Amino acid sequence: MNAAPESLQSVFDRTFAGIDQAREAFAPQLTTHEVGTIISVSTGIARVAGLPNAGFEELLKFPGDLFGIAFNVDEEEIGVVLLGEYQGLHAGDEVQRTGRVMDVAVGEGLLGRVIDPLGRALDGNGPVAASERSPIERPAAPIMDRAPVTVPLQTGLKVIDALIPIGRGQRELILGDRRTGKTAIAIDTILNQRGRDVVCVYCAIGQRASAVAKAVAGLRAKGAMDYTVVVVTEGDDPPGLAYIAPYAATSIAEHFMEKGRDVLIVYDDLTHHARAYRELSLLLRRPPGREAFPGDIFYIHSRLLERATHLRKELGGGSLTALPIIETEAQNISAYIPTNLISITDGQIYLSPSLFELGVLPAVDVGKSVSRVGGKAQLAAYRAVTGDLKLAYAQFEERESFSRFGARLDEEARKIIDHGRRIRACLEQPEFAPVPVVEQIAVLLALSAKLFDDVPLERMKEAEQALREAAAKIPAEVIERLNTADKLSDEDRKTITDIAQQALVTSHPKPKPADKEKT
Repeated sequence: MNAAPESLQSVFDRTFAGIDQAREAFAPQLTTHEVGTIISVSTGIARVAGLPNAGFEELLKFPGDLFGIAFNVDEEEIGVVLLGEYQGLHAGDEVQRTGRVMDVAVGEGLLGRVIDPLGRALDGNGPVAASERSPIERPAAPIMDRAPVTVPLQTGLKVIDALIPIGRGQRELILGDRRTGKTAIAIDTILNQRGRDVVCVYCAIGQRASAVAKAVAGLRAKGAMDYTVVVVTEGDDPPGLAYIAPYAATSIAEHFMEKGRDVLIVYDDLTHHARAYRELSLLLRRPPGREAFPGDIFYIHSRLLERATHLRKELGGGSLTALPIIETEAQNISAYIPTNLISITDGQIYLSPSLFELGVLPAVDVGKSVSRVGGKAQLAAYRAVTGDLKLAYAQFEERESFSRFGARLDEEARKIIDHGRRIRACLEQPEFAPVPVVEQIAVLLALSAKLFDDVPLERMKEAEQALREAAAKIPAEVIERLNTADKLSDEDRKTITDIAQQALVTSHPKPKPADKEKT
């Protein structure tokens, strides 16, 4: 027989008994929140009162999941840099302390993604997968944790790898007037890291959306996004986001460096970063200095670039190479911000508008460019030929400028100018076309041996292409020694020179005396 159904009264009694038991077991827990109020809101900043215990650079939470960084911590109020759209904020809104500083998501999940400095995805591929977070402001590695720069970072650009080399862990400034190819050099360097186990971080600061889209499309088309993280703030973003962008990108890069990886980071560009900081400082009523920049404008860049380094083997041996970009005005490299960055970095690559207008690309002015560290990390094969090449190119530039006055030149001067024009023609290179090390060395050795001097100037590109194709005939053991040996041997030099000479003779045979007379 089935049991009698439970009465409705007994169900109610059991339910109320459970409620009474839960009520008696409940112990209220009180949590305190320090809450302030907004006094005023301006372009990118807010003034907040009622948070007496807030610390410098503490993260504050505003209505609508908007955050800000406490910048001016005064006795009566706090000046806050807002990190997002602030149009919905009003005086009287509540502000809460978070008790932490600004941090950003880091990890392998960021590779191939386009994000903003807050870690939010901008590429439409869903949220960013990251299990760790790291503060955007971190102290640089102590001097005793650093190792010398000994390994080259190949850019794939002949003029840079040969004459202005960059080492892993170096800080090399790229500067020049607007639209002279600064970003193109940085993008080509990122493209050349494919297959070299180098993680790249491209930080676009206050750039036009179209320019950023073009850069990302170029990286994606060449397969470079597989090892690249892109951090973006656009021109119409709040200045607070532009200010924190390079620090957030550096923390992302440092995560890989501390794992023992080699990392390349590009800041494009720090001129916009300095202007964003100037705007915030003036709005916060900080005392202005030269060109209305605040007194600590040097410090915001020095503490950023000091984080680029090469760690000791005991700490993993990772490296962080920085390529900051600066825009000059009317070729004035002695302006305030450019001189600051030149004094912080380990060398500079200067792009000349004059060379750019002449079609010499990349428009690197070798005379005003220098690498203070990379020469020690340069491959021995480069060092064996670049000394003569630099001297010949310097002599050419001097005599070329002299010849513009219409002065008569002797035979020796004409030979120097002809040889220099061929050097410049060989150092020209189109965008998105990095050149492998072996092909670079073959071309440079041929230049050093003056094998191109018999090639007509208008056919230099064909001759160079023929030589690069012939570089595939260089024996494997010679290629291995080029990458590892401490010195370029005479035998290896002769082997490469003979192959280059044969390639040039085959593609551009010397004209016979009778042919010369006809021409």
